[in-house]
Amino acid sequence: MKTYRLMVADVDSPSYFVATAAVKLGFFKQEGVDVEFVPEYGAKHGPEQLRDGRIHFFGGPAFAATRAFPAWKGAKLLCALAQNSYWFMGVRKDLDIPRGDIKALKGLRISSSFAFPRTALRHMLVEAGMDMDHDEIRIVESLPTTSEWHSRDGVSAIKENHADGFWGNGMRLALAEKAGLAKVHLDLRRGDGPSGAHRYNFAALTATDALIEKEPEVAAAAVRAIVATQKALQADPSLAKKVGDELFPGEDEAVLMPVLIARDAPFYDATITQEVVDGLNKFAIANGLIEKPLAFDEIVAARFSSLWKS
Repeated sequence: MKTYRLMVADVDSPSYFVATAAVKLGFFKQEGVDVEFVPEYGAKHGPEQLRDGRIHFFGGPAFAATRAFPAWKGAKLLCALAQNSYWFMGVRKDLDIPRGDIKALKGLRISSSFAFPRTALRHMLVEAGMDMDHDEIRIVESLPTTSEWHSRDGVSAIKENHADGFWGNGMRLALAEKAGLAKVHLDLRRGDGPSGAHRYNFAALTATDALIEKEPEVAAAAVRAIVATQKALQADPSLAKKVGDELFPGEDEAVLMPVLIARDAPFYDATITQEVVDGLNKFAIANGLIEKPLAFDEIVAARFSSLWKS
């Protein structure tokens, strides 16, 4: 049996975790597809490995493939891993500013990964009226880490006075909150930020056009595996502990993952709507990823849409 390889942009992300769990909990295997999980930081080179045929599925930002497949030429989104933009901003716990007040961030330093998240952070700040060309807010790159994962970037940014806040996924915020260092300032998924910010992006499973055309049954099996995983995690978020213990043995991440999965479970839906693609188009144009809006079928493998609610 052929073995396929799957990578996610960041292993600690509760949104990308759906793809990880689909492998680790055996849902791909139940669909008759042998998939190996590649335990690497996929934000660094995941789209490029997809392009080069070294992996077959990539779980990450919906716009990620454009880095290796300009304007999505040669790749498609198979399904959503979770709905809505999933980025958070945490700020120092002692900062006396109202939650959600972006203007109150003026003069502060915000730490972010420069792989994918910085694109959305800068876009959001500009849409909120901040003058980024004159450093009303300084975006600083996350500190280097000796760990293969980046879940403690937020903790390091605050603890080492590298920044006054940080931008990233829910695990980064949860760890910094647990350490007593930070509090939530923005949660795009649940409505914080400028109007429409929840439509900047979403977590998606991407595959190449070549795989979709040559092995449509494998692509379909992947969608079914994701849907089954979403339903299983919604029904029993504690399943995430088994995967967390394997990925983060003895670490806080393993304890926190089921908590974050339970919180995000209502957003686990494989559906990709026209409204979602419209938001993605708008974001991609604003950030120079595409020149004009693309049709739904140019971004999404719509032939599998009947499986999103299966």
